[in-house]
Amino acid sequence: MTVEIRVPQLPESVADATLVAWRKQPGEMISRDENLADLETDKVVLEVPSPVAGLLQEIRVQPGTSVRSGELLAVINEAATSAAAAAPVAAMPMTAVASAGASASVAAAPKLGPAAQRVADELQLGDTLIASAARGGRVSKSDLVAAARAAPAPAASAANVAPVLKSVPAAPIAPIAPLAPAARAPAPASMAPSPAASVARADRRVPMTRLRQRIAERLVQAQATAALLTTFNEVDLTKINSLRARHKDGFEKQHGVKLGFMSFFVKAAIEGLKKYPLVNAAVSGTDIVYHDYYDIGVAVSTERGLMVPVLRDADALDFAGIERAIAGYAQRAREGTIALEDLSGGTFSITNGGVFGSLLSTPIVNAPQSAILGMHKTMLRPVVIDGQVVARPMMYVALSYDHRIIDGKEAVQFLVTVKDCLEDPGRMLLGV
Repeated sequence: MTVEIRVPQLPESVADATLVAWRKQPGEMISRDENLADLETDKVVLEVPSPVAGLLQEIRVQPGTSVRSGELLAVINEAATSAAAAAPVAAMPMTAVASAGASASVAAAPKLGPAAQRVADELQLGDTLIASAARGGRVSKSDLVAAARAAPAPAASAANVAPVLKSVPAAPIAPIAPLAPAARAPAPASMAPSPAASVARADRRVPMTRLRQRIAERLVQAQATAALLTTFNEVDLTKINSLRARHKDGFEKQHGVKLGFMSFFVKAAIEGLKKYPLVNAAVSGTDIVYHDYYDIGVAVSTERGLMVPVLRDADALDFAGIERAIAGYAQRAREGTIALEDLSGGTFSITNGGVFGSLLSTPIVNAPQSAILGMHKTMLRPVVIDGQVVARPMMYVALSYDHRIIDGKEAVQFLVTVKDCLEDPGRMLLGV
């Protein structure tokens, strides 16, 4: 009996998806609920599990193809057994022999999630390197990237360079009159092109991922439709650093999560949003939509690109709840297992460029939101306190906002409220 494998029902906001990779090839056995293929939408990677155990008989869609809900992807022969797959090699086509060998290799390899498998495919990592990166039988994307960086780089060969060079069309070259013999001079040996230099100048054309296309579309949309402006301030983090130093161990022991900076910034932003509702609002045609709730998006950087999971009703969460939610979202985003609904909506966003060393930046608003708060690197800087110059841990903060509905007054006052809450954390506990 054959079973047709079709594209699962995609979320309502997603029209189509791209088939990224097949995890099995024709002639290979697959178990029930084992991942057969990866589908990439503009936000997440979806797995296509097999509903039955059997032999992958036929693939109908090639990687890189756009597919829609219900479209036929493959056919599985449920009646086939492992004994059929183990038939004499002489009776199998060469392609099936290769697939059977690959299947045995994959079976012995550690378990890879869809995001990790894609990294392994893109970097062309061998089973030995993947196995060396395994921890507890499972390999994450960060493990593979770290292992790839630590591994010695293979020497470039003509076999793997030639296809790249052939893909670049040669431009027509106009004939050049030869120089007179007296004008010719031998080129210095140091200026002669080397084979390595020629290889280094090769061009590679790689299609954008669906996520990167979506990010590009949203950023261009934000800049084209909103009147974006950024205002800045700086925050003295002395009291927050002291508070974290005193309570971080007890906090982690009691709640099972580390006490970071983001929970303080989320709480401070909510205090500002309550005082200045326009910063939490959105433009819809000629109307202003006020949100009487606080769904805070927290930007997370992954190998696939920037994702912004949303903390629903963040004002109802305590510090531990915020830290747990952020840690869980970040892990799922980097593993490629985050759900589409986790990335939808949001009334305000926070991004932290400081983790990469950014001292100052102008973040772009995440449309249709009207504002975004940017955090940056904390540095000891000289400041004047009570007439004395002292060194304090200072951070520049930035608020980018849509000037169509938010005036400079509200933007500046919002940022001052955030600054006051962070420099005196007791304000957030007392609500003053």
